[in-house]
Amino acid sequence: MLSYDDRMKILRETKIRHTLEKRAQNGYTDLDDFGTVPLPENYEVIPYYNSENGSFYGYSAMAENFCRVMAAHPPYVDPMELLCGRWRDMLVNYRGDVHYLPDWLKNKPKTQELMKSATHLWSKRWDEKRFPYDHLKPLQKKYNLQTGIDSDAHFACDYRIGFSLGFGGLLKKVEAGLAAHPDKKEFYEAEKRVLLAIVDFIDRHILQIEALLKEETRPEIRASLEEMLSVNRAIRLDPPKTFHQVCQWTVHFNCAARIYTRDGAGFRGDVLLYPYYQRDVEAGILDDEKAVFLLANLMLCDPHYYQLSGVDENERDLTNPLTFLWLEAADKINISCNLTVSVHENCDPEVLRRSAYYLLKNQNAWPRFCNAKALTEGYIKNGVDRKTASERIAVGCNWMSVPGKEYPMNDTVKVNVAKVFEVALEELEAEESPSVARLYEIYRHHLREAVRVIAEGVNLHLDHQWEVTPELVMNLLMHDSLETGEDVTRCASLFTVGVDGAGLAVVADSFAALETRVEKEGLLNWDELFSALKQDFPDERVRLMLASTPKYCHGGTEADRWAVELTRSWTETVKAQKMPEGRCLVPGWFSWARSIEYGKTVGATPNGRRKGQPLSHGANPNPGFRRDGAPTAQACGIASVQCGFGNAAPLQIEFDPNLKADKDGVDTVVQFIKGHFSQGGTLININILDEKKLMEAHQNPDLHPDLVVRVTGFTAYFASLSPSFRELVIQRFLKGSV
Repeated sequence: MLSYDDRMKILRETKIRHTLEKRAQNGYTDLDDFGTVPLPENYEVIPYYNSENGSFYGYSAMAENFCRVMAAHPPYVDPMELLCGRWRDMLVNYRGDVHYLPDWLKNKPKTQELMKSATHLWSKRWDEKRFPYDHLKPLQKKYNLQTGIDSDAHFACDYRIGFSLGFGGLLKKVEAGLAAHPDKKEFYEAEKRVLLAIVDFIDRHILQIEALLKEETRPEIRASLEEMLSVNRAIRLDPPKTFHQVCQWTVHFNCAARIYTRDGAGFRGDVLLYPYYQRDVEAGILDDEKAVFLLANLMLCDPHYYQLSGVDENERDLTNPLTFLWLEAADKINISCNLTVSVHENCDPEVLRRSAYYLLKNQNAWPRFCNAKALTEGYIKNGVDRKTASERIAVGCNWMSVPGKEYPMNDTVKVNVAKVFEVALEELEAEESPSVARLYEIYRHHLREAVRVIAEGVNLHLDHQWEVTPELVMNLLMHDSLETGEDVTRCASLFTVGVDGAGLAVVADSFAALETRVEKEGLLNWDELFSALKQDFPDERVRLMLASTPKYCHGGTEADRWAVELTRSWTETVKAQKMPEGRCLVPGWFSWARSIEYGKTVGATPNGRRKGQPLSHGANPNPGFRRDGAPTAQACGIASVQCGFGNAAPLQIEFDPNLKADKDGVDTVVQFIKGHFSQGGTLININILDEKKLMEAHQNPDLHPDLVVRVTGFTAYFASLSPSFRELVIQRFLKGSV
């Protein structure tokens, strides 16, 4: 008879097989694992277009195409599991730029036909005919801005709404809303269609389970399938009542949200599910072994971002027995898990120790850690009360959100400050008496201009996103949306929009190199510098002279001082930008997976970086910032550049496997985390990497298909990453490791 542990081993093997099959189907992907499974051969979606440019926008068209993509998804039922359901494809694939389409979709005959027949097809996800922004494009390009215009779901639902109502209750809420607001008929009809498509998705899984039961002979598997069938029938319309049911409800909603706009924000995994766990344990229908298997199954179905532990608004510990079961479940399945442990001095210290143990034991980059105190107190500075700020949870790569209330656009709006620096440097060259002080003055002018352009783009998005890509799935679990007949982009309580700077270390090291080598030491004059940069360092001696200037995160250097000063000016500039009533911009440092992309737009820089090379990652120093790669120096440096308003500047660090999963190793990691957070750090991502294994996997990814790395804020299978992105991880490890 197969035990739960036996089944988890089989499920993990299936997961690795799917990872390799997806790579063969889609090519390399520098993204989250997402939990998708390979597409069947006969999969096809024929979209409905309601725009003359061959795309689709608005409530009715988005609902229609969502229904088509949902209907095309075959049910996924694995008899080894207790939960069913997977997603494979996104609605927005059918209106994006052709260059971003997955290979399997590009090669579909129907796609090829449509691409030939419509001149403007696949040109834009945004409806530029109705909502143009041509006046912004020159400066968006000049400063290499990620504008946020047409960005998809980067906010968090309040799952408690769905848990309490179920899909049937949500349907009734839609009907009540339509009765109260008949003028919002299109909105409510679209929401109803979305809900019915989800119910149909569940129905098709029910039919698939019934079909499998006719063939299954193993008694333990038959029992699981019968329980799975009962659970799916129970939650088809009614709210979930048991732990098993609430996990299954979550899977179906997550699949729908992913299919719609890639949503990946989960919830406080231990807090929200604990009442169901507690009731079932007391009723004698659930034990910890089964609870662990269900949680592992939930993470296998989709690696949404879940937060564990933390404190409430009165700084009382939220840890409960389920906190530890989540960690145990992640340990047993040991795949790409996006768990974040919220750290606070009032939390049960065993949570942090257990988390550090699993991090060291599995060396699969989970969990990561956020600083409850710094993030809450920082967010309060935006004019938010403490209770609301304490509800904000880590549910994205670098970002937080208040579930059900906030539309923050986090991780979708970025300023390439290295490009801004390059623009300033080019302007300085035309002046008679160049100086570092004058360069900084010009840089700040262009930074203000870049942020102004960002603000215009954000406001355009917020004003019209409901007419382009309304959030029909996530609206269901947002406060006031179904009640008022308004998309979340119009009715959210909070519009605290995250704006990230990228390239901090490049700019800090460049200012320091100019100040040291040109102005203080006189080893180069300005003309020689400008010539070297334009020609991409034809003289290697000059490049090395600049590159050898002590770097940001070395400790006590001019570059460290510049990093702090750049953070001050960045924060002041972002916060000073005027926004319409109820909206504000929130500064942070984060580049996501765009270090390569952003670097290609920037020429050679005074820190010795060559033209087109990747930028520094997030708030991290440049690789090779000091020979010993001292973790404490890096942690201190990144703690000093926190913007302080609740948007993170994460510490991304790579440890080698000499740190063992014993008391000493755990103590080291725990003290490191506490030390960084005591200095004001906000978020820590840790990779435990074996150099030999890493290099083998880079040369031949199939040798270690189960190797997981935390690329930026997300985890991914190393075998799925592109060679260039694998190289970034390797350089970060070899030149900045512990």
